[in-house]
Amino acid sequence: MLNRRAALLLPLFAAACSSTPPRVFAPLRYDYLDPILLDVGQLDIDDRWRPIGANDVGAQSPAPPVPSLVAMARDRLKPAGGAGRAVFTITNASIIRADDTLIGNFSVRVDIVDADGKAQAFAEARVARTRAGLGSRSEFPGLLYDFVKAMMDSMNVELEYQIRRQFGKLLLGAPGATLPAPVQQEALPGPR
Repeated sequence: MLNRRAALLLPLFAAACSSTPPRVFAPLRYDYLDPILLDVGQLDIDDRWRPIGANDVGAQSPAPPVPSLVAMARDRLKPAGGAGRAVFTITNASIIRADDTLIGNFSVRVDIVDADGKAQAFAEARVARTRAGLGSRSEFPGLLYDFVKAMMDSMNVELEYQIRRQFGKLLLGAPGATLPAPVQQEALPGPR
């Protein structure tokens, strides 16, 4: 009797062994790219944007839009001098599911203010994407991850383009911008 049960379960066991391993969803990061050096002393991130309505499925993604946008800002925008500050604000990070279609809209804004709080410059970046045909329920996390990744890759390019276009001398290393003086010699503390 045991052999007959084992024989009946053998095809199921073989099928389970031959299946592909579950997909691993890595966080979306941009620290492998050159940072954008801003002539400010501080970077603030306003990530208070929240979805409106029950049809927003962005939070279901293995890489949700808001944390992905925050990671992109931290990886790419670097305060490199100056007394002012940059404020990165997420103004939209929605992915709406409408029947068998995803509709994504991401928008961010970067404001530069001087030490007195006076506005110096701003840049806005927006990306939009749609995808029809969502497939099976088991495929949805992977599809959503790929959708967010494609939007984030577009946002990364658009944000850098808008910053370089709008900020001019507020970018370190840009033509006409002042670079900090190189360190010639620095005394290090002795052993304790």
